[in-house]
Amino acid sequence: MSQDEVKKSEMSDEEIRQMVAESDTGGRRPSGLSAKIVMYTALAWSMFQLWIASPLPFSLGVFVLNDTQSRSIHLAFAMFLGYMLFPPLKSSPRTRIPVQDWVLGLVGAFCAAYLYLFYAQLAARPGQPTILDLAVALTGLVLLLEVTRRVVGLPMALMAILFIGYIFFGSYMPDMIAHKGASFNKGMTHLWLSTEGVFGVALGVSSGFVFLFVLFGALLDTGGAGNYFIKSALSFLGHMRGGPAKAAVVSSGLTGLISGSSIANVVTVGTFTIPLMKRVGYKPHVAGAVETAASVDGQIMPPVMGAAAFLMVEYVGIPYTQIIKHAALPALMSYIALFYIVHLEACKSDIRGIPRDDLPPPLNRVISFLLSVSGVILLANIVYFGLGWIKDVAGDGSIVIIALLMLGAYIGLLKYEAGYPELHMEDPNSPILKCPAVGPTIKSGLHFLLPVAALIWNLMIEELSPALSAFWATMFLIFILVTQRPLSAWFRGAGGVQDGFRQGFHDLKTGLIAGARNMVGVAIATSTAGIIVGTVTLTGIGLVLAEVVEMISAGNLLLMLVMVAVASLILGMGVPTTANYIIVSTLMAPVVVELGAQSGLIVPLIAIHMFVFYFGIMADVTPPVGLAAYAAAGIAKADPMLTGFTAFWYSIRTSVLPFMFIYNTQLLLIGVESIPEFMLTVVSAIVASLVFVAASQNWFITRSKWYETVILLLVAFSLFRPNFWMDMVYPPYNTIAATDLMQVIAKAPANEQLRVWIEGEDQNGKPVKKGMLIPLGEAGEPAQRLEKFGLRLIPMGGQIDVMSVKFRSKAEKAGFQQGQKVTDLEVANRRPAPEWMFLPTLAVLMLVVFAQRRRVAAAPV
Repeated sequence: MSQDEVKKSEMSDEEIRQMVAESDTGGRRPSGLSAKIVMYTALAWSMFQLWIASPLPFSLGVFVLNDTQSRSIHLAFAMFLGYMLFPPLKSSPRTRIPVQDWVLGLVGAFCAAYLYLFYAQLAARPGQPTILDLAVALTGLVLLLEVTRRVVGLPMALMAILFIGYIFFGSYMPDMIAHKGASFNKGMTHLWLSTEGVFGVALGVSSGFVFLFVLFGALLDTGGAGNYFIKSALSFLGHMRGGPAKAAVVSSGLTGLISGSSIANVVTVGTFTIPLMKRVGYKPHVAGAVETAASVDGQIMPPVMGAAAFLMVEYVGIPYTQIIKHAALPALMSYIALFYIVHLEACKSDIRGIPRDDLPPPLNRVISFLLSVSGVILLANIVYFGLGWIKDVAGDGSIVIIALLMLGAYIGLLKYEAGYPELHMEDPNSPILKCPAVGPTIKSGLHFLLPVAALIWNLMIEELSPALSAFWATMFLIFILVTQRPLSAWFRGAGGVQDGFRQGFHDLKTGLIAGARNMVGVAIATSTAGIIVGTVTLTGIGLVLAEVVEMISAGNLLLMLVMVAVASLILGMGVPTTANYIIVSTLMAPVVVELGAQSGLIVPLIAIHMFVFYFGIMADVTPPVGLAAYAAAGIAKADPMLTGFTAFWYSIRTSVLPFMFIYNTQLLLIGVESIPEFMLTVVSAIVASLVFVAASQNWFITRSKWYETVILLLVAFSLFRPNFWMDMVYPPYNTIAATDLMQVIAKAPANEQLRVWIEGEDQNGKPVKKGMLIPLGEAGEPAQRLEKFGLRLIPMGGQIDVMSVKFRSKAEKAGFQQGQKVTDLEVANRRPAPEWMFLPTLAVLMLVVFAQRRRVAAAPV
């Protein structure tokens, strides 16, 4: 181990927290007047975001802002706080703010707010910037790049500079990527004075959605929910084989519900769970790796999945509820697989759990578990159907009734909790020698589930926008934060109600400030990524890169996916997940979809965006730069490189999933239309994940032989992709002549999707042939069904010509263009369901189980 690695592995708790602060919230901690200015600026930012998310501006007609204005103010706050909180160099002072940073922060904030301050003037002269406009744009870009270097890192700033250089020096580039270049006026207008660059969609998502969810998580954690989730997971699982590691997985998943930062998850949960894992027998680097893998996966756990998930709403064009639906099963699979990994590690090393005094007999535990699950299901049904009935009967007045019921439930739960110790208010880092009792621990903080339930209800049932859902859930949480301490003191008869109110308002202020500080990095990253997106739209570099990638991959979709995955991993070593997602999805998602169509695999856009998202997250755990692994290694007092590689190996299960759901979109619950099909998909996917983990860990019931590992990999693949084997026996589609198109449409049932092969030219005039889908909608006349989709077709010889494509129709968005020709149709072949392949697959798995059980039985005791 090198001296640097030794130093990193011997970091104190304060050094670990400082490292996290340097990465997430800024390493500078000023005092005196400077601290107050920073604190109240952060507080003002949170209040501003709550204001623009609320209905009040429109109701009162006061301070009503459009998207461009709110983005401008949003970035102004972020740039000012970025210069205040993030020092430029390692040698820069941490306890005071130098004069030059005040100047840079104020000038940067002015340049960012310029679009708000002079919005009317800029709107009156589009494309005709004045000298002042250009000076502000240039200064703003320079200051944005510098604050990006401080907050996000040098690689992100260099990448933005590279793309800016490409705008102005395109004519000097190699022929393959050359373009005519752009004038200074055009470049500055595009990047700073319009919504095509810095103030584009990415920053809009940061301002409109992400801030509220980050604030929600910060407030929930400030109130004690994070500690409650950790203690609850430990009480449930701590006594089991390898219990602390299993508790770390579950608590990191729960914390991931309210946090978008891998490193923050590691420090929040890891300072508690890593020492416990070491105490029961896990090696230091293994304990750190488990916490790293669990914390990184927290970003894929719905309903709060970090900024990238909200960007998908804009880029893919589907509601956030659909994003949650598509993300749910892969996240569940990933966490169950990691849970199994730590179980296998415990089996290998014979690691036990933490002693527990009140451990009931196994039968009682099973009964208690089943009763708990039944109770949760019953309660969920009562809430769902009961509130749904209220909504049907009371109409618009149901909101008031439901709000009163939630208030009553909150007060009732606090009164109920008064009979148990406030374990979630204890120091989370205090040593634990015995596993906490399940009942008192779970019952001590049930009210924390109410704001999460309110958020999910607003998103999934009320179908409010993500911003409005988060706003109402946050307002409910603010009320809880202010009142939980005084009400708890009153119900416990302990006095100190006034002190409780004071502490509640202090918690609220702390949470509002923490939420704003947590957002600085996201806002800066999304605005800088806007430079790259703006360059793509201005120069057309995306089309050029598409040709380059297609040439290198030789048209092979799998090879292209590997290239995208590697690019995401490499890019993620220098930029955060959000920026990584924006860059790779902007450049590569359309290319993968197009290439898949040309090979006959119609890849849904959401699948490739989820692919990029997953590999962007994987970068947080990939050596040599994975900061989450460094933080965990510091807590575990372990070699950071060894911790990182171990965590990466544990995360292989997560990196396999994106490839699987590209080829089997049922894993994203696409095309799953019945409850039996849903159950079969979920069960088979989870079994496949567990079998893959057993193969990767070389341990199933006992240590596996090499050929058993190969068999387990084949079993996992077959469960993930049963179509692969069925397609060899029965082709999935029959090809028929295009001239039969109208007859096929006339007979097709409602909501059927017709597969067609299209010949035409791409945007560069290159001939191309690809498969496409035509959603047919409700039953009716063929011409009417096509008209609703936006297509008008006309027979011409042995093929069908695309006569016209309606402007802004679904057909246009799908990629249909006038002048294309429909050459062939594909209709589903009548064949057995691919799931029948599960039977021989499971039979082979049982052979491995039988062989390993025989070895275990024959082994000497």
